[in-house]
Amino acid sequence: MVEQATLQSNKLPAIEDAKFALDKFNIQNEIKAEAWGDRGESAIDAASMTVPTCICLDLGELKCFEAVERQYEDWGVIFHNSLAIQPSNPAFPNYLGLTVLMGAPKSGFLEATFLHPVNSVSALVTSSQRLVVSAYDRDRQLLGQTVLPSANLANSDSAISPNTLLSINVNNIYSVTFCAFDGQFTLDNFRFCL
Repeated sequence: MVEQATLQSNKLPAIEDAKFALDKFNIQNEIKAEAWGDRGESAIDAASMTVPTCICLDLGELKCFEAVERQYEDWGVIFHNSLAIQPSNPAFPNYLGLTVLMGAPKSGFLEATFLHPVNSVSALVTSSQRLVVSAYDRDRQLLGQTVLPSANLANSDSAISPNTLLSINVNNIYSVTFCAFDGQFTLDNFRFCL
C-alpha cells in the first residue's frame, strides 16, 4: 500500500490529485517517456496541447550508475545531480522497475528543470531523512512545497511506507528540488503534467 504525504505551505497548498493515485494507472493522455528513444521531430509540442498531458518517465532503459541529465530533454525535463541506480540495499525498495533515481554525487539533493511550465509533479519517494520537495517558477520564486515528514525506509519502524507518493500541483512550475538534508533518497515513477 502506498501512502501520500502532503503539507500545505504558507503560499500555495499542495493538493492531492486523483490522477496521481497509483491504483489508477489508466490516466488519459499519459505519455510513457523513454530515454534516448526515436521520437521524430519533437516529443511534445506544448503550444498545441489543449488538455492536460502527463508524462511518466520510463527509467528502465537507463544504465545502473548512469548520470541522468539530458536523457529526457526531448520530453521536456532536464535533471541535475541525478544518478540512475538499481538499489541493492533493501531499505530502498524499487516499486515499478529495477531502476530508480538518486541524488548524486551531492547526496540528499536532486533537481528537475522543465523546458515548458508544468502544473503537476509527482514521484514515489523513499528517504532516510525528512524530505522537502519545492516547486519554483521561472524566476526561482517558491510556488509551493510538500514534505515527507520523516524517514520511510523499508523494514524500519517508520509509520510511513516506502515509496510514498509526493506531489505538487500548482501552475507554472519551471523546476522542482528534492532535498533530504544529510540523507539519501530514491525516486521512482517520476511524472509531470503540462
